[in-house]
Amino acid sequence: MNTTRISRSSTVALLVGCVLTVVAAIAVYGGQTTSGILTAHVRAGYPSFTQDRIDAATDIYLTYLIVLGVLGTLGWLTTLWVARRNASWARLLATGLWVVATGIALFDLTVRDTSGDTALPATVGWMGLAPCVAGFVAVVLLWRRPSHEKEALR
Repeated sequence: MNTTRISRSSTVALLVGCVLTVVAAIAVYGGQTTSGILTAHVRAGYPSFTQDRIDAATDIYLTYLIVLGVLGTLGWLTTLWVARRNASWARLLATGLWVVATGIALFDLTVRDTSGDTALPATVGWMGLAPCVAGFVAVVLLWRRPSHEKEALR
């Protein structure tokens, strides 16, 4: 078993990603602005929808985004926990989760619905992509050889 500890910068990147995910989930769940943006986006894409249908569509989007936020937060916390115990396995976990999360975030940012417009407003899509930037930094830092290992190789 590899008991190599991860660097402080890797830990910080993981924590920043987790915080960004939590902030995005809170903004979606508790933010009138976000639900207002979603409602306006659905209304613009489907002008013939009744207010009840618009509200139902907005609720579906909000539920989807909150579930993603919860799963993302669990992913960050699991990766951080694993990284503090076994850096080599954490590298694989972080890389896999980053690939999946970035794929979902890009899908959310670009997918078109039946109205021809993006399913989610760009603001919400970019908010979902922000934690992926921290994830990329964390993955890069996790794969870098710690400085004490570099010294041992000399």
